Amino acid sequence: MTSTSIVFYEKPGCATNRLQKQLLRSAGLHLEVRNLLSEPWTPERLRPFFGDRPVVEWFNRSAPAIKYGELDPTQLSASQALELMLAHPILIRRPLIHYGSQYMAGFDLVKLCTHLPAKNDLPDAGEDLEKRSVGQNPIGCLAAGNQ
Repeated sequence: MTSTSIVFYEKPGCATNRLQKQLLRSAGLHLEVRNLLSEPWTPERLRPFFGDRPVVEWFNRSAPAIKYGELDPTQLSASQALELMLAHPILIRRPLIHYGSQYMAGFDLVKLCTHLPAKNDLPDAGEDLEKRSVGQNPIGCLAAGNQ
């Protein structure tokens, strides 16, 4: 993996993940796309993606079990959350992104831009991606540079 090569774990068929991949590729980045749902996760491999975020932010809020109130992530410990995610990967916040020594869950353009070489600045995501990225800040590298 080169410094501008990104491992992108997606849910195949996800329209938002498709737009995110288009944005990254338009910046000249090489993506190694993997299926988040069929990846052989272990707690040790999955945990780094969440960093110091609260456990509740590790989850895909659109997952049916969460959306319909069958699972309350606010009541889970880190180990309980990982155990559930290993059994039901649809619960994992996506995409998962690994580049260099960096890991992240969810699509955060500001964080991506701080770690990419300047020649790979990402364009503004545009309204379509912003509307689909629930809970994410609607900015791209160009906007981030102006803040």
